[in-house]
Amino acid sequence: MKLRILALAVSLLAGPCVAAPAAFAADQTTARAGASLFGTLKYGPDFKHFDYVNPDAPRGGTLRLSSIGTFDSLNPFIVTGNPADGISLIYETLTKSSLDEPGSSYGLIAKSLSYPDDFSSVTFELRPEAKWQDGVPITADDVVWSLQTLKRIYPPFAGYYANVAKVEALTPHTVRFTFSVKGNRELPIIMGQLFVLPKHFWTGTGKDGQPRDISKTTLEIPLGSGPYKIGEMIPGRTIRYDRVKDYWGQNLPVNVGQNNFDAIRYDYYGDGTIALEAFKADQLDFRLENSAKNWATAYNIPAVKDGRIVREELHTDNPEAMQGFLFNIRRAKFADPRVREAFNYAFDFEWQNKTLFYGQYTRTASYFPSSELASGGVPAGAELALLEPFRKDLPPALFTSPYQNPVNDGSGNNRSNLAKAQALFQSAGWSLTDGVLTNNKTGEPMKVEFLLSDPAFERVTAPYLQNLKRLGIQATLREPDSSQYINLVDSRAFDIVVGSFPQSLSPGNEQRYFWGCAAAKTPGSQNVIGICDPVVEALIDKVIFATSREELVTATHALDRVLLWRHYLVPQWHLAATRVAYWKRLAHPSKTPAYGIGFPDTWWSDANAKLPKDAGTQ
Repeated sequence: MKLRILALAVSLLAGPCVAAPAAFAADQTTARAGASLFGTLKYGPDFKHFDYVNPDAPRGGTLRLSSIGTFDSLNPFIVTGNPADGISLIYETLTKSSLDEPGSSYGLIAKSLSYPDDFSSVTFELRPEAKWQDGVPITADDVVWSLQTLKRIYPPFAGYYANVAKVEALTPHTVRFTFSVKGNRELPIIMGQLFVLPKHFWTGTGKDGQPRDISKTTLEIPLGSGPYKIGEMIPGRTIRYDRVKDYWGQNLPVNVGQNNFDAIRYDYYGDGTIALEAFKADQLDFRLENSAKNWATAYNIPAVKDGRIVREELHTDNPEAMQGFLFNIRRAKFADPRVREAFNYAFDFEWQNKTLFYGQYTRTASYFPSSELASGGVPAGAELALLEPFRKDLPPALFTSPYQNPVNDGSGNNRSNLAKAQALFQSAGWSLTDGVLTNNKTGEPMKVEFLLSDPAFERVTAPYLQNLKRLGIQATLREPDSSQYINLVDSRAFDIVVGSFPQSLSPGNEQRYFWGCAAAKTPGSQNVIGICDPVVEALIDKVIFATSREELVTATHALDRVLLWRHYLVPQWHLAATRVAYWKRLAHPSKTPAYGIGFPDTWWSDANAKLPKDAGTQ
C-alpha cells in the first residue's frame, strides 16, 4: 500500500492556548514546540502525554493483522513495486500529529521549529538524541538528502513539496527549508511530515557489495529510526515488525502510551473472504470491516455471542472520504461531462443500499462529506463572489441549483433515470445503433472496462454493469492481481476504477496532487482521474493561500462544488463510523480521539482480559 500523505495547515504558537498574533515582526524566528491551524495548541511545552492515550498501557504481545494480495518490495518511496504493509512503522518524521486536535502537530525528530511572518521558510532544530537503529545520529544532512531524493524519485513528494525552492543544513542539527512562494501558511507544518531517511545507509553498499539504489525495488531490510524494525519476512506472504527495545524516542510526550505491542505481524491472504475466515478462526487479532454485508451477516458466531470477539463502531469528527467510480478522462469517450453524468444516472444506489448494504450507507454528495467543508445549497455571499469570475466556464446550474445525485425508490426499477441517462448521451453525441451506444461522429461503440482491485466489489459492480448494458454500453470488469492493478492504474491504462480521496479538516497542498494539472501528467500520482481544469487550479490556490479559517472553508466549498458539477466520478457511499472487530485480548483507551481511532498506536495486548464465564470454544 502506497504511503498516504495527509496535509495540515499552519499557524504556529510558542505555548499552550495562546491566540496567534495578528502579525509578526519581519525577522520573527521564535522557536516553537508545536503547530496548529486554528490558532491554539491544546498541549503546552511541558505536556506529559496526549489525553487520548493510556500512559500505563502494558507492553507485550504480538498483534496479528491481515493484508490482501502480496508484496515484492520494502521500499515504499517509489511508484514501481508493491511495498509491504506496515513499512512506515520503521520510519519517523520531523513532527507528529495529535489525534484530538484538528491540524496540530508536535516535535518528534525535531524539538522545535521557527519561521518568519511571511511563511517564506521554516527552520527545524533536531533532537541530538535522535538516532538511527544502528546507533548513528540523525543529522540535518539526512533531512536535506531525504527531501532532495524523495522529490526526485517519488511523484507524491514531488507534488506535495513542489514549493520548496531550497533546503540547507545550517548546522549538524539545524535544517532550513526556503519556499518559492510567500503566504502559504501550510508549508511550514507539512515540512514536519517529511519522512527522514538514513543517507549513510542508502548511499552505501549492500551485503552483495553493490551500491544501494533507493529508486529501485528491494527486499533488503532497510534501516529506520522508528519504534519498530523488521524482524522476520517471507516475501509475498508475511512480515513481522519487532519493537525496538532501546528506541530513542520512547519517552517523548508524543509517544508515551503508544507503540505497545512487542511485535506487529502482517499475513497476506488471497482475498478478503479468506482473511475474514482466518480472523474468525483466531488466526488474526483485529479486523477493519469495510463490507456492510459482512457486518450484518458474517459475525453470527459463538465467539461474538459469548464476548470473545468485540464489535464496535468508532466515530470520529473527520470528513469521510469521497469514494466513487473514477473515470479516466484522458480517454476521449469520457471527455464530455454529460457522458460522465449519464453514468451516474445509471447507478441505482437506493436499490443497492437496500438489497446489498442492509441500509447502512448514505449516498455521498461532497468531496468533504460529514464536515463543515462540504458545500450545500447554491453559492452565496463570499463563495458566490469567489466563483463569479469563472461563471462563463462553469455549468449555469451550478449557480442556480444544489448538487444532487440521482435518486430512485429502491425497487430496482430504474427506467426513469435510465431514460435521463439516454437523453444525456444523445445530447453529448451518442445514440443507439442496433442496440449499441455509438458515437455519432466516429462510429465507435461505447466500451468500458471496470478495473477492480477487490473481488468484494463484484457484487456492487455487476448490477451496475447490467444497467449500463441496458443503455447499449459494452461494459465488462477485470480483476488483475495486486501488482498488475497498481501498474495499470499508475500508468493510466484503465477506463474506470474504484477509488477514494481521504481528506482532513484542513485541506491544502495535497489538493494539487488530487486535482492539479501537474499531477495529472505524473504517472503514479493521486490525480488518477486526470483533472486539468483552470478553474479547479485557481480554486486550489484559494484553498492553499487562505489567510483565515473562514476563507479556507469558503474556498473549499467552491472547490467542492466545482468538482461535483464536473462529474469526474460516480459518487458511491459513506458511513460516519469505522467498523472494527477484535478479539477481547486487545484493548484500547476508553476515550477514542476525535480525529482517528488510534490503531494500532494507542492499543495494547491485554493478557489478563476477562472472558465471560460461559465462553465456549470457536
